[in-house]
Amino acid sequence: MLRHTGQSFGTDQVLRLSASLAFYTVFSLGPMMIVIIFLADLFLGREAVEGRIYTQVSGLIGSKAALQIQEVMKNATLDSANVFTAAVGFIALLIGATTIFTEIQETINSMWRLKVKYRKGLVQLLLSRLLSFSLVLGLGFLLLVSLMINALVEGFMDQLREHFPHTAIMLFYITNLVLTFVIIWFLFGIIYKVLPDALIRWKDVAIGAFFTTLMFMLGKFIITFYIGRSNIGSAYGAAGSLVVLLLWIYYSAIILYAGAEFTKFYALQFGAEIRPSSYAVMYQVTQVESHRQNVQENEEEEERKRAVQHKKDQQGKAPGSV
Repeated sequence: MLRHTGQSFGTDQVLRLSASLAFYTVFSLGPMMIVIIFLADLFLGREAVEGRIYTQVSGLIGSKAALQIQEVMKNATLDSANVFTAAVGFIALLIGATTIFTEIQETINSMWRLKVKYRKGLVQLLLSRLLSFSLVLGLGFLLLVSLMINALVEGFMDQLREHFPHTAIMLFYITNLVLTFVIIWFLFGIIYKVLPDALIRWKDVAIGAFFTTLMFMLGKFIITFYIGRSNIGSAYGAAGSLVVLLLWIYYSAIILYAGAEFTKFYALQFGAEIRPSSYAVMYQVTQVESHRQNVQENEEEEERKRAVQHKKDQQGKAPGSV
């Protein structure tokens, strides 16, 4: 199973796709932070939310990358002085905040060889954006819950530290590690279950997400050690924090997509069938050697094949067709 995962890792060009996701994520951070902070601000103050986000992110990905995210949070605002500007800003916010999840959805679909039916394309695009935005809202709610849990744990540890100082430190570290593991496990599980246009059992998703979380947590210590020792951000001057953040997102994307490959092969060998949703179909990728003499002839032949496929797809719109 691990061998098949490694082979698909190279065949599906996971490293290139991860770089693409890192690029999209950097530009989606601002809109995502606006939504997440707005939701959390309904229950907690903005400054308290930003401070706790920085603390959590710093513990997860390091202080340098967390500083860059803190700067994004500081500048994440939506101008409401003008109605037109606010409307355009909201649309841009919606598109920006959902782009990252749409990119993940399309990539996992391609890894699992899924695609949306032609006649459902536009409707499904809108539904995908709505689903992605709901995931952003879910992240805000999950952040709020995790902040509350951390506050309760810290309060309990303060009481415990007065009587058992050494035991409290160790217990706090273990509790924080377990909570972080469970939250990340849940996030990976939601991504593998909800985003792909597929029907897959929760059991298979849970095992795949557990493996992915384990890789992420183990790799976290390695990449933190590497970034701390190599001092890679200093070579880029003022952009050093952004470079460190990009490295972290790139690494996380690699783990995310590697986990999607593992989940697929686990389901194939030990789990249930992965079936396309009612609005999606399976497809196969076949590379055929062309005997055309130049690029122009090759492109003309591909265009003819695309026209034939387009005609077949259009026929599917006929009444009574499946």
